[in-house]
Amino acid sequence: MAAPEDKRVTVWCSNDYLGMSKNPHVLQKMHETLDTYGAGAGGTRNISGHNQHAVKLEETLARLHRKEAALVFSSCYVANDTTLATLGSKLPDCVILSDSSNHASMIQGIRHSGARKMIFRHNDLVDLEAKLASLPLHVPKIIAFESVYSMCGSVGPIKQICDLADKYGAMTFLDEVHAIGLYGPHGAGVAEHLDYETHTKGITTEKTIMDRVDIITGTLGKAYGCVGGYIAGSAKMVDTIRSLAPGFIFTTSLPPATMAGAQVSVEYQMSHNGDRRLQQLHTRATKAALQAIGIPIIPNPSHIIPVLVGNAELAKRASDILLNDWGVYVQAINYPTVAVGEERLCITPTPGHVNEYRQHLVTALDAVWTELGIRRTEGWAAQGGFLRVGQDHKGNEPL
Repeated sequence: MAAPEDKRVTVWCSNDYLGMSKNPHVLQKMHETLDTYGAGAGGTRNISGHNQHAVKLEETLARLHRKEAALVFSSCYVANDTTLATLGSKLPDCVILSDSSNHASMIQGIRHSGARKMIFRHNDLVDLEAKLASLPLHVPKIIAFESVYSMCGSVGPIKQICDLADKYGAMTFLDEVHAIGLYGPHGAGVAEHLDYETHTKGITTEKTIMDRVDIITGTLGKAYGCVGGYIAGSAKMVDTIRSLAPGFIFTTSLPPATMAGAQVSVEYQMSHNGDRRLQQLHTRATKAALQAIGIPIIPNPSHIIPVLVGNAELAKRASDILLNDWGVYVQAINYPTVAVGEERLCITPTPGHVNEYRQHLVTALDAVWTELGIRRTEGWAAQGGFLRVGQDHKGNEPL
């Protein structure tokens, strides 16, 4: 039952980016599959948990990314962790080069691998190349990075990293979790988006940027509105992970209803651009409205809107007041998710955040910033533009 009108809350920090968790096509397929096959999978993928829904979903994901194969996991945390751990431990003398802002799942996977690691500065190609150049060409190397970094909204230089990987004989491991469904003509992520026209036509004799990435990981949550994670890559690589990765082998499979719903969701977004376009338009409108009143946005070209507070207590108080007094839910992001002094609120507009909701959000943030005396854009700019706030005017230009 819906809450009374005066008790309703507008959620502005959900990762259900396109509202697919309520998509009628997805829900119908999940209901039908649930009624036919029951609630659980009944086993691991290597025993009785393997079924037609898993096969169809993996075929769809491989087609989405133009890869030979894909493999579904219980979450993308598990996909990242177990894939990096397996590759790093099985490739002799492997070195994993990891972006300093990588997600905890990738960091954990590198630790579990026991492989040597080298951390390069966030999106710093000069630092990455220097580290690659210091390694012998014959040593197996994996460059692990993301397309969209969720806490700051920055976008990885995918093409340039692929160029360096080719030059120094490295594999590329790209986490597209916060881009899947949202970018590219079919929602395959930023790597697809960078060759938008080519992928729209669907025919090319040359490798695209997405083709050049060795391993792509993504989620069935977030933009697809379900749950689960996956990897996509060559058939041999996927089969290696299927055969050796504990995080895949020793756990019960996702339920048939979940995989069937996820497959419909992926197919839907492959052929419908409307949700992506609305989400991008609402993101741009929200950024512009907040900038107009001096709410300090950390510049980035993605759909993430990080609002800098710079103090943990103030961030928590701002989040509480927004929820309790304004019916607006925006989560405070504090240490250890972000560094001390970089505390923020993270806003993620969706296709459903129409102008009425946006205007209410802007009014609420303006009032809370005034009530708590939180520094606005001009204040950050006057102190040198911390995290480029107030300094990088082109940083918010969309992809």
